[in-house]
Amino acid sequence: MNSESPFSSSAGAAGDAVVPVSVLNRAIGTMLERSFPLVWVSGEVSNFTRAASGHWYFSIKDAQAQMRCVMFRGRAQYAEFTPREGDKIEVRALVTMYEPRGELQLNVEAVRRTGQGRLYEAFLRLKAQLESEGLFDAERKRALPAHPRAIGIVTSLQAAALRDVLTTLARRAPHIPVIVYPAPVQGAGVSAKLAAMVETASRRGEVDVLIVCRGGGSIEDLWAFNEEVLARAIAESKMPVVSGVGHETDFTIADFAADVRAPTPTGAAELVSPQRVLLLRELDHRHATLARGFGRMMERRAQQLDWLARRLVSPAERLARQRTHLQQLSVRLASAGARPVRDARGRFALVQMRWQRWRPDLSLQRSQVSGLAERMERALLRQHERHIARVETLAARLEVLSPQRTLERGYAALLDAQNGRAVRAPSALKPGRRMTVHLAEGSADIALSDVQPRLTEGF
Repeated sequence: MNSESPFSSSAGAAGDAVVPVSVLNRAIGTMLERSFPLVWVSGEVSNFTRAASGHWYFSIKDAQAQMRCVMFRGRAQYAEFTPREGDKIEVRALVTMYEPRGELQLNVEAVRRTGQGRLYEAFLRLKAQLESEGLFDAERKRALPAHPRAIGIVTSLQAAALRDVLTTLARRAPHIPVIVYPAPVQGAGVSAKLAAMVETASRRGEVDVLIVCRGGGSIEDLWAFNEEVLARAIAESKMPVVSGVGHETDFTIADFAADVRAPTPTGAAELVSPQRVLLLRELDHRHATLARGFGRMMERRAQQLDWLARRLVSPAERLARQRTHLQQLSVRLASAGARPVRDARGRFALVQMRWQRWRPDLSLQRSQVSGLAERMERALLRQHERHIARVETLAARLEVLSPQRTLERGYAALLDAQNGRAVRAPSALKPGRRMTVHLAEGSADIALSDVQPRLTEGF
């Protein structure tokens, strides 16, 4: 480095200069920051502490060494996770020195997981993406059939999970056929093959419910069930899908996309298969209930038949009774139909007589109305003539008092040009003041040049 040291000015020719510790630490810190750029450092988290100020203090270590780290609150609040003791992480940091104690440390700007942590971050990102698309919504989840006609299984033929599922299905529901759609569950390109088997089962429609399963393992072993292609295939399946991947604590993207998640492959088999013993027990119960109900119904029908037999009458006698009853009804109907007509005619005649007696004579009223109309027309005409005469009289008086007639007799009206008010006193006439003079045939604006007011009592 060609730059001058911060304490080079204090150094003597013989190198016997004395520098304070703070100056030395500051110089070392400056040299470290200039010599080491931002770098990614990996290690295991140790002694992690979150201060009340929000700063993070921890160490990262490997088998041979360790380094103290600090991540200030301004950077820590944007971290996607909080490290825990023993986590494998990578930090993007600047090598610095904490001058008060003279300790070397890493000033951390960013933190991320390594190895399994990166897979977990990818898992969280894909889960958030598919969840935002509504792929995991509860509204789209379908109920499992209570009595499936056939059960499908998507897994490897060599998987222990397949044996567990088949054993459970044989024990619980040996009467239900099982169709296996073989696909590898670990290795490169596995997720696409699993998705292809799910699509094949959905396209064929041979089963009523589908199980996608495999045994437990690390996150790397289960990663095929965290791929987007498998999740979308499960979501688009025409039949309900049950996921049984890993152990009870293992969660995959396939679990969230499936209609039902089972904690284990065996649990998935138990969810989709009704227990045969319980079905037979329920069938016996229903058979006994049906037999009792049928016996009671037969007893009620026999009792009803006896009652109807006692009421049974000869058809000829029954017809004779109905014929007699019909004749009686006919006579009553004829009598009942004639009586209202007679009553109505009598009431009508009575009302007509009363109406003829009280019918008014309108000829007299018409003559009276005609006379009143003529009188009203004459009165309105006289009133109109009086109003016209009065209007003419008022118009003549108004003409006499009109200002225009006064101006035509030789008078003039003098108004102030500024406020438009009439000038009444000679004292208001001042030289230079502008006036408006109204005459009989128009008006004119004038300016007074020489004024000699003179008071008079009139003409």
